Amino acid sequence: MKDLKWRAILVALVLGASIVYLLPSLPVSLPQWWHGVLPDDKIHLGLDLQGGMHLVLEVQAEEAVKTTVDRMIDELKGLLRKEKIGFRAIERTQEGALVLQLSDASRRDRLRELMEKEYPTLDWAQALETSEGFQVTLRVKDKEAAHIRELAVKQALETIRNRIDQFGVSEPDIRPQGENRILVQLPGIKDPKRALELIGKTAILEFKLVAEGVDPHADPSALPGGVKVYPMRRVDPNTGRSVEGKIALKDRTLLTGEYITNANVRIDTQYNTPYVALEFDPQGARVFERITEENVKKQLAIVLDGVVYSAPVIQEKISGGRASITGSFTMEEARDLAIVLRAGALPAPVVILEERTVGPSLGADSIRKGFLSMVVGSVAIVIFMVLYYRFSGFVADLALVLNVILIMAGLAAFQATLTLPGIAGIILTIGMAVDANVLIFERIREEMRLGKTPKAALDAGYARATLTILDANITTLIAALVMFQFGTGPVKGFAVTLSIGIVASLFTAIVVTRLVFDYLFVEKRMRTLSI
Repeated sequence: MKDLKWRAILVALVLGASIVYLLPSLPVSLPQWWHGVLPDDKIHLGLDLQGGMHLVLEVQAEEAVKTTVDRMIDELKGLLRKEKIGFRAIERTQEGALVLQLSDASRRDRLRELMEKEYPTLDWAQALETSEGFQVTLRVKDKEAAHIRELAVKQALETIRNRIDQFGVSEPDIRPQGENRILVQLPGIKDPKRALELIGKTAILEFKLVAEGVDPHADPSALPGGVKVYPMRRVDPNTGRSVEGKIALKDRTLLTGEYITNANVRIDTQYNTPYVALEFDPQGARVFERITEENVKKQLAIVLDGVVYSAPVIQEKISGGRASITGSFTMEEARDLAIVLRAGALPAPVVILEERTVGPSLGADSIRKGFLSMVVGSVAIVIFMVLYYRFSGFVADLALVLNVILIMAGLAAFQATLTLPGIAGIILTIGMAVDANVLIFERIREEMRLGKTPKAALDAGYARATLTILDANITTLIAALVMFQFGTGPVKGFAVTLSIGIVASLFTAIVVTRLVFDYLFVEKRMRTLSI
């Protein structure tokens, strides 16, 4: 009696917890207090069920090595000026090497000593004396280059994840694939083009001074040293339209977007157009204040991914660490720009290697067919069990319904994603659950044919069948766990529902149905067994 009571409490607790986890996924309105106290996560549908986007991205990790060399060049120029070592030029080659030309070969030893001390990650690859002085070629060491490439992929993964989280995609699947590839799956995405632009934008923000008195339309070879021409997008104040143009900027970057702590969309009250307001951290605020103080009455250009969006004249020193990017943005463009600036720049560009979009209609069709197959299979099993095992078959059918409830509740509790292969896993576990009941019932029938009483046959039947059921299900469970650990995509979705289904099947077949029979024999004094 006492054992029966505790088993009843266990089943009631499991059933109650399942209903709690399952209710948010049902089309019912929950009270407000529920959301702060009880679980309110719905069952997440996979890409194949609700439609969405599948992307394979390749991180151009070699570009991160070149960016590192570019940063070293800026630092090196300052260091050589400080050490009073004259140089003609410091440039990066297309292959990523750093070429340094000294005006005087007599300072070569001092240069080498300085490079070995300050830049131990660079190899002194080649040195030669020329008619113009001394030229040395330096390369990033192989081990350091490999580390930069690996770090670039990790940072790109994290940045893309942050951008998608802020974009508001539910249950995205983002994970590395191979050495420099990233797999991105965005279920339920409504605007694939916008998502692509958001993910692929490098978002390198730079502040540069405008080169005054330089014609941006002049012959590039006639431009002064340290000046480059950039494309510029600006808004015509008369028409409000976007105008493409050119502008000459000093090549030196005064400030980058790495100091940004926040970026928000605001509305310009004069032109009623959106712009992006930036906030810098304390260090960035100090740098921005110094830049504006030293360059009053000069134009400061705001460059994003090589395009100038605005170049306002600095009227006075700007303190407080705030700036803004204006341009011909739509509200969506401004929001996406704020997202990428908050999430940070990609350490290297990404290239889309594979792009597939699954339409919502295809997902709906998959749901309908998957649900239909599950219903048809379940109804056929329910009818067969009642016809073949009569009342005992009815008990098995109740356990079957509970089994499905437990699986769906398990998906919600573990925040797993239901996929089309996952539906196949549910259908398979329904069959396994019925098979467990058939094993038990056949053992009971054998015992009754030997002349045992119904209660004795029941006890012997469960005792003999339980070990067989455990053997079969545990080996399948081990296989499912291995698939979950090492599988990806559809294989993992199948493994999730199969694992949850096996545990639920064992619980319903061995514990729940036995509880029902024990209750009838002990509490209701049942003397016969319809089987």
